[in-house]
Order: sequence, then structure tokens, then C-alpha cells
Amino acid sequence: MDALPPSRLPPSRAALARYARQNLPRYTSYPTAPHFKALEEATYREWLAAVAPGDRLSLYLHIPFCKSLCWYCGCHTSVTRSVARTSRYAQGLLAEATLLSAALPAGAPVESLHLGGGTPSALGAEALEAVMEGLRRRFAFEGDAELSVELDPRLLDDAIVAMLARQGFTRASLGVQDMAAEVQTLIGRIQPPALVQGAVQKLRAAGIKGINFDLMYGLPGQTTAHVEASARFAAEAGADRVAVFGYAHVPWMKPHQKAIPEDRLPDAMARMDQAEAAERALLAAGYVAIGLDHFARSEDPMAVAARSGALRRNFQGYTTDRAPVLVGLGASAIGSLPQGYAQNLADERGWLAAVEAGRLPIARGLALTKEDRLRRGIIEAVMCDLSLDLRRVPLKVWRDAEARLEPLVADGLAAVEEGRLVATEAGRRFVRHIAAAFDAYLGGGPARHSAAV
Repeated sequence: MDALPPSRLPPSRAALARYARQNLPRYTSYPTAPHFKALEEATYREWLAAVAPGDRLSLYLHIPFCKSLCWYCGCHTSVTRSVARTSRYAQGLLAEATLLSAALPAGAPVESLHLGGGTPSALGAEALEAVMEGLRRRFAFEGDAELSVELDPRLLDDAIVAMLARQGFTRASLGVQDMAAEVQTLIGRIQPPALVQGAVQKLRAAGIKGINFDLMYGLPGQTTAHVEASARFAAEAGADRVAVFGYAHVPWMKPHQKAIPEDRLPDAMARMDQAEAAERALLAAGYVAIGLDHFARSEDPMAVAARSGALRRNFQGYTTDRAPVLVGLGASAIGSLPQGYAQNLADERGWLAAVEAGRLPIARGLALTKEDRLRRGIIEAVMCDLSLDLRRVPLKVWRDAEARLEPLVADGLAAVEEGRLVATEAGRRFVRHIAAAFDAYLGGGPARHSAAV
């Protein structure tokens, strides 16, 4: 396999800006969701039935409700205060769980569960606990299963915390984004530092030891100083993991983002400077950089997985989850099985109508080809390990990727060293570009992606 010529110079600011402005997938799957097609319920049932009895499962429950809508949000969610609506949705989750448990082999062990949204606590403590109890009756949870939940610090009351403790939740992810009052005003999410600190204290006191913070850069009115201060706040608050995401301004997909003043958004170079500032602050506080945009304490399981080569990537981002089967429940939820991907109906009413009628609410997905699986493994290795053993890359796939990789190598963002393709220190933030070199679908459809940095 030919070696690409190495760069002799560090990348220029102009080159970095050019790459930063490009739009690319986040590669939480491959092929990515825009390439999904209609998928029949019968096909999904075949995939579920083919799961081996000993194969471990991971469950993802999507709760698409919030009490108010944050203007930056890119999630599938809606605002409601209707108890009747959320109660019916909770019952729908249990109905879907009944269908899935019957379609899967009996006793398949669950090693992890994640509640996402939206805001899962919008169901209320009583309904959420009923869902958890119902899941336990339908699935065989392992004793050390990781149970994680996304939380809005503004909506974390004592009843929710007590329920999470009773149900044995082990990890909570808090949406923090930015701690500057002026930025919070511009994104429609006001949460003072004391409120976030109080949430962390409540969770720790209840025995929920794993605390994640989600931060963002590229928000309106945000400066490098804001991002750096928020990263320091996360470290001082004791977060075990910190994810630093770039704001994806996609008003053509999320119309509420039109409330964001576009003239206040940082440009590509400012976004890159902000991401680098967050990284400097977190590394100085003792965190380990993981993949593209995650940081963890050195003793955290995610840091351990990264060191051992066991880090994975799924629809929630970087993960330590090793289960070969991810089952999605709820409107718009996506599952991943060895045969392919399966996504539920996104429309809440359609999803409810299906599960209440005894149908798996599948809408679309993608059956993986042999080449898809090969490229998926390559892209996951690049995204997780920031390097790739070229012995696992067939010559044809390498030839397809070479033309896309050449400018990255020439600009000092990637290198071929001793039989490995690696992201350089300067190129770590541009690892999506390296992964994209192996994407056979990229540019083959109307998909619109977020800014690479």
C-alpha cells in the first residue's frame, strides 16, 4: 500500500479555516441516517428474531418532551405540559417494550439503558418509575448494567432524584452548554451556576456517581473566554466526563433555531478557537482528551476504554457500551443490529397508533452490505482511536480514499506512519474529515450536514 507524502509544515490558519467551514456527518453511524430508506416491520422482526440468546442488549428510550424549547436544540422534541399526553406516551413505551421482548429471544441480557430526549424527567417521577419497572419485567437486566439519563438541571426535583436512586441509575448527563448569562439569554436557557452545582450535589448525595456535562461552542454571542470559563466550571463542579459539542445551526431542519440571531454566531475560526480553549482548560484540569470532542477523568471507564482500544461510537456519541444489539424505543428512536439500522416513526401520533395496535412502529432503516460493515468498522476506528491499522483496509477501499486523504496529509492533519493512518495533533479536531475519506455515500444524495468544527 503506497505511503502518502508527509507534510513538512504545520497547517496554516487559512487551511484550517477551509476545513472548519466544510459540512460533514458526525459519524454516529455508518451509513449515516440521511441514507436510511423505508423498512418493513417484517424485516425488523426477522432481525430481532435472529439475535442470539446470549447476545447482550442495549436499550435506548426516547422521550420527546420538554417544558420549554431551547432555541439551539437540534433534538426531536416538543413542548407540552399535558399530563394526559405524557402518560399516554409512557404507556406507549411499555406497549412497545412488550412487542420487542416478544420478538427477541427470551432472556437476552440488557447491559445498558439510556433515557434521552427531549427531557426524560418531563414524564414525571411516577410515570418514569412505572416505565422502569415495566422494562425490568420484560427484559433481563444484568446486575451491573449501566443506567444513564439525560437531565435538565432546571427540572431536577427531589422526586426525580429519589426515583433515579431507587432504580439504580449510575450516570446522569446534565445539559449545561454555557454558563455566561448573556449567552444563556440568547439561546433561551437560563440556569445560574448555583442551580447546576445544586443538581450535581443532589445526584451525588443520592448515590449517582457518574456525572457528565454537555458544553457547546459556536453559540450566539459566545466568546473564547465564555467557553473557557464554562469548561473550568465543569471541572470545578466535578464532572467525570465533559462533551464539548459545536452548535449545529440547521434552521432548515429545526425552524425554532430561527430565533437565534445569525449575525451573533461566531465564524469558523472563532468556533475553532473556542473548541481549542475548552480543550486547554480541561486538559489543564486533568482530563484526558477522547476522540473528537469528549474529555474524561483518567480513571473514568471511558478513559480506560480509550486507552485499551475498547471505545465505541453510537447514536449517543462516544460510549463504553459493547452490546452488539441496540434497541430503540419511542418516537424517532434508532436501533442498531448486526443486519442494519431501524428507526421508529418520528410522528408521536403515528408511533402511538402503531404500538397500541400491536405493531412495531418501524418507519425506515438500512440493511447493511458487506462493504458497509467493512467501512463502518474503519470509520469507527478512525473516530474512536484517531488512527487506523492499514492492514485491515482492502486495497480497493484504500484507493477510493487516497484522493480525499492527500490534501489532509499535505496540510498536516493526517499522516501515514509505520502502516497506520493517524490524525496528527493538529488534525484531531478534523477527524471527521479523515473518516469521510472512507464514506462511499458522501455526496451521493441531498443530505445537509453540520459544520465540521
